Amino acid sequence: MQKFDVAIVGGGPGGYVAAIRAAKEGLAVALVEGRDLGGTCLNRGCIPSKTLLKHAEVLEQIKNAQAFGITVNDVSYSIEAMVERKNTVVNTLKNGIKGLLKQNKIKVFEGYGVVSENKTITISLAKENTTIQAENIILATGSKPFVPPLPGLDNVSYHTSDTIFDIEEVPSKLVIVGGGVIGLEIGCIFNRLGSDVEVVEMADRIIPNEDEDATKFLAKQLKKSGISIHTGTKITGFKLDNGKTIVEMEKNQEQQTIETDSVLVAVGRTPNVTGIEELPVTFDGKFVKVNQSMETSISGIYAIGDLVGGHQLAHAASEEGIRAVKQIVGQEVHGESLIPRCVYSFPEIASVGLTEAEAKKAGYTVKVKKVDLAANGKAITANENSGFVKIIADEKYGEILGVVMVGAHVTEMISTGTAFMHLEGTVEEIESMVFPHPTVSEALFENAAAWMENGIHYN
Repeated sequence: MQKFDVAIVGGGPGGYVAAIRAAKEGLAVALVEGRDLGGTCLNRGCIPSKTLLKHAEVLEQIKNAQAFGITVNDVSYSIEAMVERKNTVVNTLKNGIKGLLKQNKIKVFEGYGVVSENKTITISLAKENTTIQAENIILATGSKPFVPPLPGLDNVSYHTSDTIFDIEEVPSKLVIVGGGVIGLEIGCIFNRLGSDVEVVEMADRIIPNEDEDATKFLAKQLKKSGISIHTGTKITGFKLDNGKTIVEMEKNQEQQTIETDSVLVAVGRTPNVTGIEELPVTFDGKFVKVNQSMETSISGIYAIGDLVGGHQLAHAASEEGIRAVKQIVGQEVHGESLIPRCVYSFPEIASVGLTEAEAKKAGYTVKVKKVDLAANGKAITANENSGFVKIIADEKYGEILGVVMVGAHVTEMISTGTAFMHLEGTVEEIESMVFPHPTVSEALFENAAAWMENGIHYN
């Protein structure tokens, strides 16, 4: 039986990052992956969606080229070519991960692993089973799309995020069940590709856990782009009628129906417990319960990423994997890190820390400033000046509690806000920093100056 210092089950952004960090700490590392290196994020989530979102963005830019004095006739696209490029991007990154694992001398087992309490893992390989043992095990099995038991759903054809990115034909109409991050990003793709998109969300607004100003602004922009949004609406069933899918729903006790070609179910994700069903770890609801060091109720067995709930974001899983490795090698493990949140819709939302409502609920005396991008020079040059930057801070000391951004490419700007919060910075310190001009990022300075009542272009 092969023995390792650390064995990691799952090769997604949590698992493979933990494996490489452990190897760099001098540990003998095994990585068990039964499907695809890179996990959901690389193969069926983050990267496929961002690739197709870029395709949709380019298509929209070409259609609107007249605004820049450029005439383009007969614009067309090939969904087959788009999917092919998406696959090329995925494979390029997957090969990069393979190279990193090889470079760091990590033993990769391509098969599904079943974990036992005695810290052995039985792996189903192509030709035979094998068993390995490890001093420590990190569970990084991720999650899968949650498909609720809606009446009639099994009788109609539907997509989840696992299948939608390999679609062979763009539907003329797409109904998306769920107005969360995944559903809205996919909705933006197909809206730009010409589909009639309708989003059905049970909550009273889309992305209900995000800052209300941001989600209301996004909803307004999505509606302008032609996406229909039904909030406070419950799906009651599905049925087929002459080859079409009929979506039955209820709002304010009134029955409504939508006829559609295609359905996407995007109501969230559920942890993947395959291979750990018999492991007697403690659960917190449907998630594996862990302590600050990501250790489960069994000493030496850790769990990270979507398996433990929380943010359910790739970068959160990576941070948790590193945290688990730090604990294994005896390094200091700090409390939970700040995790920025990004929605890659049109426009984007990026945020970090508390929302305004959360800050007030936590008992802070909050001072909030919101600066729109309408007058931002760089945003105007790109014809992308729709959005805002919002700072939520403690009124007395100016401690930054949260930053919210809405607009084109704001996901590339949120790390500035994250850095200030990570270093326990204040609004005054943002104002004292020189931002380059012209940039969209200087809206953060404008916001801080206005918050300090020293605004130049904003009061």
